Amino acid sequence: MAQAVVASGAAVDDTDADTVTDAEVIAVRALTHRFGRLTAVDGVDLTVRPGEIYGFLGRNGAGKTTLIRALLGLLRPTAGQVRLFGTQVRGGRTDPRVWARVGYLVEGPGLYPQLTVRDHLGLTARYRGLGQHDADAVSERLGLAGYADVPARQLSLGTRQRLGLALALVHRPALLVLDEPVSGLDPAGVVDVRILLRELADGGATVFMSSHLVVEVARLADRVGIIHEGRLVTELSGARIDGAAPGHRLVATFRTTALAERAQEALTAWGVDCVLDQTRVTTTTPVAVEHPDTAAVRLVEAGAPPMSLTVEHEDLEHVFLRRTSSSVAADSVAADSVAADSVPAVAAGAA
Repeated sequence: MAQAVVASGAAVDDTDADTVTDAEVIAVRALTHRFGRLTAVDGVDLTVRPGEIYGFLGRNGAGKTTLIRALLGLLRPTAGQVRLFGTQVRGGRTDPRVWARVGYLVEGPGLYPQLTVRDHLGLTARYRGLGQHDADAVSERLGLAGYADVPARQLSLGTRQRLGLALALVHRPALLVLDEPVSGLDPAGVVDVRILLRELADGGATVFMSSHLVVEVARLADRVGIIHEGRLVTELSGARIDGAAPGHRLVATFRTTALAERAQEALTAWGVDCVLDQTRVTTTTPVAVEHPDTAAVRLVEAGAPPMSLTVEHEDLEHVFLRRTSSSVAADSVAADSVAADSVPAVAAGAA
């Protein structure tokens, strides 16, 4: 199928002021896009390197799909710049050699109801200058061989999604851009896609995937970006994705609100930024999180001995909720999903 690269909208900055290195497959600089008065993407900077699986998380309406459409030249951003493999994306004026290296699945596969699975893959292979053996290979890899003669209109949602992935992969792209790639798949299908994407990345391909499934992203991604209300609010990498990094926050609880307020004053005087919530004080300041015993001593000396003092290790789900929703929702998840190390009660000064 032909790549859709028709673009419309306000003029975009065509300057080459930002340097993009060979190590950047995707380089997004100050990307902004507005739909009338609505700002869907607001000044996003983002880089994805070769062989990396980048997970892109956000709630509905956060700006995920808008940014992905800008990556693929499907819309012309209001401001900012997108480069793929060092080449600026300019909608229909983008160097076609760029699209020869890109595969994508955005907002579900665009299928022709009357064409069979074999028809779809064969046409796509020929469009890419490939042979039937290439179409057959990807069909086998995605478990579609048994559906070769089935028209698209008769396929289940999950099988349609598999076909969409196969169409994106038939030419062995160097960059794969996926919007909700496991949507509609059963658990076995989700595992198959996870294994496939890992194999592609291990082979040198780059994967940019947006998803609502936080757990799947945590299992698969090398790096995760969280977008909220159009802004990239945080990025995590390595151990921080699955909570294996050192404690993320220190939580102290007290008998009364007055004691909690006194504790907040003592921590603030120590240079620690903290949040007071009735009888609980929370901080992510490294000096307190990494030295909870010292924090406990300071609280006791300030006349605010805590009932408990705990270092919590956040998982990706908790980070996502904390950065995109109310503290109530995040704290609810925290009760179930964070690992905690408690400072001994004697050190904390608890009765």
